[in-house]
Amino acid sequence: MSGTPKTALTIAGSDSGGGAGIQADLRTFFACGVHGMTAITAVTVQNSLGVQGFTEIPPDVVTAQIRAVAEDMGVDAAKTGMLATAQIIEAVAETLDEVHIGRSFDVPFVVDPVAASMTGDPLLRDEALEAIRTQLFPRATLVTPNLDEVRLLTGVEVTDRESQRRAADALLALGPQWALVKGGHLYTDPECVDLLSDGVQHIELPGPRYDTKHTHGGGDTLASAITASLAQDLGVPDAVAEGKRFIERSVADAYPLGAGVGPVSPFWRLRH
Repeated sequence: MSGTPKTALTIAGSDSGGGAGIQADLRTFFACGVHGMTAITAVTVQNSLGVQGFTEIPPDVVTAQIRAVAEDMGVDAAKTGMLATAQIIEAVAETLDEVHIGRSFDVPFVVDPVAASMTGDPLLRDEALEAIRTQLFPRATLVTPNLDEVRLLTGVEVTDRESQRRAADALLALGPQWALVKGGHLYTDPECVDLLSDGVQHIELPGPRYDTKHTHGGGDTLASAITASLAQDLGVPDAVAEGKRFIERSVADAYPLGAGVGPVSPFWRLRH
């Protein structure tokens, strides 16, 4: 690569184990050929066995990070991950408008609404879930919830392809331009079929299901790969398809690390 690469901003929490959060976002951005920038929302204490605790960053510090990079370096696309509290979510939403990031400003904005753990347990209080619905979704180019997050945000329980379509409609009713309803947790399906919809187009993206427990950071990595493609001027359907290919290879190359769930791996890109 020569010259200055495109830029992508992640607004998310730090994972001390390096498998998810800011760390997963940055290594995915690098592997996809964009310059990664960060606004850290929380510092977590976690490893392969789970999260033992976290400390929130004050909202004014989160927004100062966004302003610092946006006003100096510019942002070609942005994403969110763990936002922790309603106060942080509301402050981020206001600041995105201020620096002209989001669908209204033609700077792609991906919302990965980190609201449920890998086991389906809620990670956010009700007021933070409501802030995601009302503050972030209307600004989003694309939202990428897992099935437990779909349930928490819309009340729709996804059990098959038909309910996956209903979930997409329920998400779109909250204001994003596109919704991606991921099928990785739909274990009744032998494939992982993701559904991408803008209310008019309903695009099914099938992929293999790998027999591995090592999927830590999978949602972050997918959302980051999509964000990187959007930063490089791909349209949403093409960016999502590219992100799908990236996460499939990353899951196939996932590795054990520690005593619990290992991370998905973007290292496959180094061999190509």
